Amino acid sequence: MALLALAHFMYQMVGATIFQMLEKEAEDHNHFQLEKLHFLANCTCLDGLHMERFVQVIRDSSKVGLSLKGNQTMDSFWKFTSSAVFAATVVTTIGYGNMSPSTTAGQIFCVFFALFGIPLNMVVLNRVGKYMLAIERNACDFIQGKTNHRKLTRFMIHLLSYLSGTALFFVMPMVVFKQQEGWSYSQAIYYCFISLSTIGFGDYVADSNPDKYYPEWYSILMASWIFFGLAWLALVINHTGEILERLNTHLKHWWSPEEPSNAGPVDEVKEPPVDG
Repeated sequence: MALLALAHFMYQMVGATIFQMLEKEAEDHNHFQLEKLHFLANCTCLDGLHMERFVQVIRDSSKVGLSLKGNQTMDSFWKFTSSAVFAATVVTTIGYGNMSPSTTAGQIFCVFFALFGIPLNMVVLNRVGKYMLAIERNACDFIQGKTNHRKLTRFMIHLLSYLSGTALFFVMPMVVFKQQEGWSYSQAIYYCFISLSTIGFGDYVADSNPDKYYPEWYSILMASWIFFGLAWLALVINHTGEILERLNTHLKHWWSPEEPSNAGPVDEVKEPPVDG
């Protein structure tokens, strides 16, 4: 346990160091401070207080689907398809943050909806994951019955399962998001993983740009992709956890091997005869 906890701590520290090295270069406070001063110098009608108010209006407008490039808005920011995607992000705990209930009734309903929806979603995803595993095992058993290479067959089936899942839940959505959202491939693959792992930063959110027209099938495809992709990625993460558990067991045996006992066999203790 101590070795595993140390590995977990070191992994987070290494990650924090790498994130700092990669992102701190892009964090140029002086540049943005100069941009702010330049903006205020050119827009003399705005002072610091009014600019903060203007920024707040922009944030609030984007949350209700108002385009910042014009006066057009989305058909309805809370239309049924968008609401269905929002409901999926609630029960899956993704929580992008681009949409949130603003009314008191909506906020209270969201609490109870999540309270019962999250465990229900976990049960359903668990069942879907078991069906996926059952299909994979049946394929393994069928092919193993035709061949004599048990380990090779299992390896190939697992590899095929991972590759097909990657193509279905990452590669194909990546192409769709590039076409519909205008993202780069790296941004799209980043969004896929952040969504399906339920991290949900909210820096990239599909089907939420008021300047774009989305077909009706897009939201339905999004909800289906989230549901089945979560089940598949949960299986991959669980399998990765099993590999780490086995690795931890091997490391424990390697660091503290059992010492062979030098003691000889223990003689049986015979009861003394009872005098008559």
